[in-house]
Amino acid sequence: MLPVAEETDDTSVLRKISSLVKVRVEPVGRWYEAHCLRKRHKQTLSEHSVSDSSSSDQGESVDESDEADEALLQSLDPREWKNQDHYAVLGLKKIRWKASEEQIKKAYKKKVLKHHPDKRRSRGQKVKDGEDDYFTCITRAYEILGNPTKRRSFDSVDPEFNDYIPPNNAASKDQFFEVFRPVFERNARWSRKKNTPGFGDENSSYDDVCHFYSFWYDFDSWREYSYLDEEEKEKGENRDERRWIEKQNKAARQKRKKEETARIRQLVDNAYACDPRIQRFKDEEKERKVAIKRAKQEAARAKAEEEEKERQKVLEEERIKREKEEEEAKAQAAIAKKDREAQKKILKKERKTLRTVAKELEYFASDETERVNNMAEVEKLAELLSLGSLQSLNQVLANGDPEKSKEAFLEKLREMNEEIENEKQKLLAAQQKQSSSETSQGNKKVWREEEIQMLIKGVNLFPAGTKERWEVIASFISQHVQGSQRSAKEVLGKAKELQKNDTFLKQEASKKAYEKFEKEHKSNSKAESEPSRRMESVAEQQIRETGTNPAPWTVEEQKRLEQALKTYPANTPDRWDRIAEVLPSRSKKDCMKRYKELVEMVRAKKSAQEAAAKLKKT
Repeated sequence: MLPVAEETDDTSVLRKISSLVKVRVEPVGRWYEAHCLRKRHKQTLSEHSVSDSSSSDQGESVDESDEADEALLQSLDPREWKNQDHYAVLGLKKIRWKASEEQIKKAYKKKVLKHHPDKRRSRGQKVKDGEDDYFTCITRAYEILGNPTKRRSFDSVDPEFNDYIPPNNAASKDQFFEVFRPVFERNARWSRKKNTPGFGDENSSYDDVCHFYSFWYDFDSWREYSYLDEEEKEKGENRDERRWIEKQNKAARQKRKKEETARIRQLVDNAYACDPRIQRFKDEEKERKVAIKRAKQEAARAKAEEEEKERQKVLEEERIKREKEEEEAKAQAAIAKKDREAQKKILKKERKTLRTVAKELEYFASDETERVNNMAEVEKLAELLSLGSLQSLNQVLANGDPEKSKEAFLEKLREMNEEIENEKQKLLAAQQKQSSSETSQGNKKVWREEEIQMLIKGVNLFPAGTKERWEVIASFISQHVQGSQRSAKEVLGKAKELQKNDTFLKQEASKKAYEKFEKEHKSNSKAESEPSRRMESVAEQQIRETGTNPAPWTVEEQKRLEQALKTYPANTPDRWDRIAEVLPSRSKKDCMKRYKELVEMVRAKKSAQEAAAKLKKT
């Protein structure tokens, strides 16, 4: 209210009054809480102080409306005190395990003041004598809850605790946070570690989620089940019985503890399987790995392209260099070829000059026999003498003096024969030295003709690249030459000797092999010696007369046979008739016989290889 204006007061206007504003005020605070409690319990201000209405150390208030009434207490059986809810007995059913020691003590005092037998008698209630009174249950409840160890034992088997685990299904996945958050918050009370990680939300980071599940997978629970022991150890009559009771109780506790651990693990597994954040993290990790892989692939591709460019550049440089070298080589080869052609022309001219002069001088002979011999010697000189020797000889012969020409011819012939003889002696000496070296090394002294022939055949049959080639050839020689026991080292040495130093021995071996073939096929020698233009007709005549062609297979016939075998496989009707049509000079019988020989040759080759392999193993 404004004060009443005096007559002497002046009225003035300072400013306009602002418009009214409607403000909503929400009552809060401890005083408003006390007012609500008084109004709820219909108490006056004197009956309810502000200090009593506030919570104790933990801010929790004991709701008087939740006290167990006498009907509940009177329904309790003191003999079944272990099965009762001690928090409900003391009126702490709502706050339960959150109640502080002060609240438990205060609730117990209130129950004692109200339900002690003496207090009830003073109020005129009838009380039974003995231990059958329900006040014993109140005392038991305080004995359990007032002792921290016994209270923890009772809290571990709290009958009001919900052990439910949400299943792993579509409903749990759709409502993940609403379903699993209260379950984890409810089970967090069992953790030995006080600071349990928060459940989080859909925006939680990867580290927070990992920390949450790591904590729960390594969850350390203080929950124990000694309160459910069937028998008390103190009831044992002696030490052995007490030990047996303790052993039985311990086994039961461990079993329940194991079940509790499995329950927590199942809860965490179900939550992990339903957590949408885990799937999101997995997708992000997969995308990250794919991005890293793609980046590596791009880097590798870029590196490969760069290397390919460098390689192409190097190849291009090498190609240019190679082309340049080839051009230079071609130019040098052309020059060398031109020089060789010039030398050949000069040599050809000198040879022609030698033959012409010798012919004009009647080949330096006095009779016909000497003339024939000198003609051959002139040809030998023309083919074997070098260009310089021919030119010097032709200069002497060009003088026109027959006697001096004859002497120069004979002298040059003598020198050439001496050179040929010296070369033969050197070759024989080298052969003797090689033979003595083989003898000193313990090798076989002499190679028989059959062994050399089989060696040449084996070298052709088993070409370079054959596995364990020289052992196979040695085994091949041993199989086909009786009494031959050549080692792979001996075979290799003899093959090198035939290839490098002993051309004469190879020719001799081939000559002897041909002579042996002529002896075995003496009846066919006439047909083989006929001119080539009559070979086919003779072969056809022999096929008509004998049904076979005994002549050796030529390279061309062998190629035709191989191609015909490929063209007409085994399932072709009248196969051998068609193959014989491809080979006019061979009959059906000849083709089949040759095919069998080839098969036997392949089998012999395989058998020699196997024998060599076995020999090497032994």
